[in-house]
Amino acid sequence: MGNSWGDSGSPRQIPVIVLAGFLGSGKTTLLNHLLHRSGGSRIGAIVNDFGAIEIDAMAVAGALGDSTVSLGNGCLCCAVDASELDLYLDRLAAPAAGIDVIVIEASGLAEPQELVRMVLASEHPGIVYGGLVEVVDAAEFDETRAKHPEIDRHLALADLVVVNKLDRADDPDRTLGLVRSLTDRAAVVPATYGRIDPEFLFDCRPSEERIGQLSFDDLHEHGQDGHGQDEHDHAGHLHTGYDSVSFTSEVPLEPRRLMRFLDSRPEGLYRIKGYVDFGPYDPLNRYAVHAVGRFLRFYPEPWAPRGPRLTQLVLIGSGIDADTLGKELEGCKDGAPHADEHGMWGVLRYVQGPDEAEADLEDPPA
Repeated sequence: MGNSWGDSGSPRQIPVIVLAGFLGSGKTTLLNHLLHRSGGSRIGAIVNDFGAIEIDAMAVAGALGDSTVSLGNGCLCCAVDASELDLYLDRLAAPAAGIDVIVIEASGLAEPQELVRMVLASEHPGIVYGGLVEVVDAAEFDETRAKHPEIDRHLALADLVVVNKLDRADDPDRTLGLVRSLTDRAAVVPATYGRIDPEFLFDCRPSEERIGQLSFDDLHEHGQDGHGQDEHDHAGHLHTGYDSVSFTSEVPLEPRRLMRFLDSRPEGLYRIKGYVDFGPYDPLNRYAVHAVGRFLRFYPEPWAPRGPRLTQLVLIGSGIDADTLGKELEGCKDGAPHADEHGMWGVLRYVQGPDEAEADLEDPPA
């Protein structure tokens, strides 16, 4: 939602996404895919535990230590360790950097919860938590769980789980079912070659895709024995999309009804973004809403002097029931002309910073 409310005078916040998964799960391939399909959005990629990562210009530049490299399409990449994370978040969130979304690729052996906590604890006003994305290798999932039982805990924390290499799994349906049983209402999406639609994670700016720069990753993937031709055949389309619901209302929403809806949001609903009109509960402000997984935040901002007062929301997820969600939002409408003095308490809990957000991470709504 980093681009969504910068035109109204409220702070423009850049979503910070933590991308985690064990070694070989396909995190780098997914990050490369996001870079290529960013639609003109500028991505700041922070790589924790640099190693032999292969991200466009970085592969040519060699071992970069703690330097920052331009990837040639407006994207920047930093190789850092955890102690430097705040420094680089601050650098990438600076307006002069022009970054729209920041992706932190965790080491294959990293503890993703600690990276999430560091993002939530950041006091930088220019960033907002964008979710924990966990990538798993479907073909090696059983063996990975046997060697690394902590993966169950990682999946329980995730907001989005990408079940990668599903085409190589012996029993894809069983693997998907097992992963879903280990998550806490996270969106679980199947993928091959790390290909998920970036709009699932962040708002892509409409523009032409990057052309004229053949990346190292392109050469690497197309040259793989037994897989290059299949990748080439499928390069023109995405294997995993998303479902979305758009909701607009001229009637204000009743805050307690909306909070009941948000507290019980269903499995697979990954993002909610937009603006809410609470009518008489706050006639001076509309509320920008940003929800990802279990994380929720509201931002009050003054209404424009002229123009309609509307609630406009977009819900994004995988396997969500659009009709049911639409009806539930319709049920949040409130035509009453007067406000209950206690009605906004539930909303205001999510107006202030990271303390509540961290509480949400530990104790998600029932």
